[in-house]
Amino acid sequence: MRTEIVKQNKKSWNTVADHFNGVDALPSFGPFSQTNDELNIFDLIAGKKVLDIGCGSGHSLAYMKEQGAAELWGVDFSERQLDIAKETLKGLKAHLHCAAMEEDIDLPNHYFDIIYSIYAIGWSTDLVKTLNLIYSYLKPAGCFIFSWDHPLYTHLHSEDGILSLKGSYQDEGWTRYENFKGEDAPISIPKRKFSTYLNSLIQAGFSIEEVVETDVPHHLKNVKAEVSDRYYSLYKAQSFPTSIIIKARK
Repeated sequence: MRTEIVKQNKKSWNTVADHFNGVDALPSFGPFSQTNDELNIFDLIAGKKVLDIGCGSGHSLAYMKEQGAAELWGVDFSERQLDIAKETLKGLKAHLHCAAMEEDIDLPNHYFDIIYSIYAIGWSTDLVKTLNLIYSYLKPAGCFIFSWDHPLYTHLHSEDGILSLKGSYQDEGWTRYENFKGEDAPISIPKRKFSTYLNSLIQAGFSIEEVVETDVPHHLKNVKAEVSDRYYSLYKAQSFPTSIIIKARK
């Protein structure tokens, strides 16, 4: 089942990739979320070897280069995403690999100072395997940082501006959308509890160093948002965190 889901998700991401060119990339951690400039959650980046899991359009890697990263590496399972990333990173030396994050593609072990994933890790169909691989790639004392939808945010329902929780948070499983980004692009996304992410990190051997339930960026904090029932909206984000950010250490 997982193999088929990865295959279908990859095909659909190739279809919708252009919708995400430069979207949800560092210094942002996600929709209507605080930025790294505000949170300063990364260790010193200058001179470090970095790996982006689910590197997408390459904009997060470009940010890392601006911060002085010594080596840029990225993995994404979408050929179209990587084509865009190569354009974004044109003129920079970047080691880009087309593979699912659950797949062992013989990246160097004990090599990277920083591994991160911006709004991608939740797509993993095998979270424990993915985290075990990430752990093996990191140097001792290296850090792994990822952001993803707040697990409760997926249950946050807005109707005429009234916010409520919908569905069972207790039930983990799969959510399927037939028309991702309005395209003929069916996708399946795992639904996990917050504790599943934390316990999977611990199981892989990580020490959890910091957990952030994001607020909106400072410049939007006191903006009067229009009522909106969209999945992501400033109106909702001012009342409930859209994203989680977790920093873990090997």
